[in-house]
Amino acid sequence: MSVTSVEKDPKALTMTVMADLDATVERAWQLWADPRQFERWWGPPGYPATVVDHDLRAGGRVTFFMTGTEGERHDSTWEVIAADPPRHLELRDADVDDDGRPNDGNAMTAMVITIDERDGGGAVMRIRTDFDSLAGMEQVLAMGIEEGMRMVLSQVDAVLASAPA
Repeated sequence: MSVTSVEKDPKALTMTVMADLDATVERAWQLWADPRQFERWWGPPGYPATVVDHDLRAGGRVTFFMTGTEGERHDSTWEVIAADPPRHLELRDADVDDDGRPNDGNAMTAMVITIDERDGGGAVMRIRTDFDSLAGMEQVLAMGIEEGMRMVLSQVDAVLASAPA
């Protein structure tokens, strides 16, 4: 899979990552819908994800943490705003502490994931991150979200090749 574009729009407070996948739309959806597959690609190399709760339907919640190379833990929770398998998912994101409470001062965002057929076969996955403020967007960009998303998405091919749909 390859990231084909990253578009940052400070006026709209968005960053959109688009990637081509060698998979059907339904198979690409499983990257999000199956917590074991999700654990294998979400999180940069060296920071594996561990899913705690995974309810991928409107009103549901996904909680997980990533463990760093030194054992540090980064907890996150997503509120599922909308889910229309296998093409559309909307999540409200927050970096949280060990008790699941949002950390003060961290930018809260929303993500909109769409998966469509790609001309010539395969699928196109778009992950649009919506920021609450320009300051929040700048904070997350300075923390390296663009490079992080490229690293995360670089792991998808191995998951698609080895995990059944």
